[in-house]
Amino acid sequence: MRNVTKRAGAGTVTVLTWAGLVAVLALLSGCTGGATFTEGKSRTTGDTIAITPKDGAKGIGRTDPVEVTVPDGRLERVRVTQIEDAQPRELPGRISEDGRSWTPRSDARVALAAKYSVDAVAVDAVGRRSARHTTFTTAVPTDRFIGYFSPENRSTVGTGMIISFDFNRRIRDRAAVERAIKVTAEPAVEIAGHWFGDQRLDFRPKGYWEPGTEVTVELALRDVQAAPGVFGIQHKTFGFTVGRSQVSLVDAEEHTMEVRRDGELLSTVPITAGAPKSTTYNGKMVVTELYDVTRMDGRTVGFGGEYDIKDVPHAVRLTTSGTFLHGNYWADPETFGSENVSHGCVGLRDVKGGGPDTPAGWFFERTLIGDVVEVVNSKDRTVAPDNGLGGWNLNWNQWRAGSALR
Repeated sequence: MRNVTKRAGAGTVTVLTWAGLVAVLALLSGCTGGATFTEGKSRTTGDTIAITPKDGAKGIGRTDPVEVTVPDGRLERVRVTQIEDAQPRELPGRISEDGRSWTPRSDARVALAAKYSVDAVAVDAVGRRSARHTTFTTAVPTDRFIGYFSPENRSTVGTGMIISFDFNRRIRDRAAVERAIKVTAEPAVEIAGHWFGDQRLDFRPKGYWEPGTEVTVELALRDVQAAPGVFGIQHKTFGFTVGRSQVSLVDAEEHTMEVRRDGELLSTVPITAGAPKSTTYNGKMVVTELYDVTRMDGRTVGFGGEYDIKDVPHAVRLTTSGTFLHGNYWADPETFGSENVSHGCVGLRDVKGGGPDTPAGWFFERTLIGDVVEVVNSKDRTVAPDNGLGGWNLNWNQWRAGSALR
């Protein structure tokens, strides 16, 4: 399943980890991020999880309310986390005794110039679990700019990881901003930046990182002038480690996915890709998020009522516009390896609740943020380079041409 409009959003990339990815659940509308609901149908607890501030809200002040509520059932867990910073921090809070609401601790306040994610899981009266995921950003002084970045500090990522900055204000002096961000690697490789518009800057080497590479990113943006009267606020360093190499090749025509680890074939997995009217993108896509369970609602992305699945297991995000590789328990098992029936995502056989020994569970447990999934032989165009971390679909000359320092 995927947003049929296939917008190439620049968006930020968020990596969510709950104590080593323990049962992370996030509501994603259709195959895209977001939290839009359709009225006029029987609702579950997940439909009615209310989160303040609203999804995508900007300019939230330190004293503005942050709250999660449900009208019935109970909240099982809530986590509000400052993300895309060198030191992600959780906003402390508590669930009320009746389980209907979560609020921050009385002495807790959100930080300014920060981005937050809210992840809530609720259980209804018959034990059905639903989830919702939203984000909001707090106020930045009008004369300052900030860059939200990925991957997380101290993370271990796949060899296809691209460093991505999303700025909260339009950057007019791109050269000054790009010059103030230094990316180095050990062992050393040439690394170049590429601008997508005037608010997003990505960095990558010519080819995939070598396993074991240590990457350091130094931000010297404080007092750098990005536009008349607008100056940077960040001065920090973060880094990450490149783990083993894993590249998976999805052949939409053959209905297979070859998973290679450090160049060796681990397994050939039967898949189902996008149906003729909702084909899957071709090209190289990088894993940016991992969810044990998520919700996909086609009505929020331009479809009718074809699907609204609240418990899609083993979901691996590949694009901002909503391409996922995920578990599928509702299709006939004979579909995998023989037919393309999805709304644009890549489906692997799974069971309801997500089984560790299914093809989807097997792949999920072996996947890192930054791993590469390449789709070939689909009757669709190549994914846009700014749709998720699609920059590997540009050759090195094209990539370097997008630098303000060329």
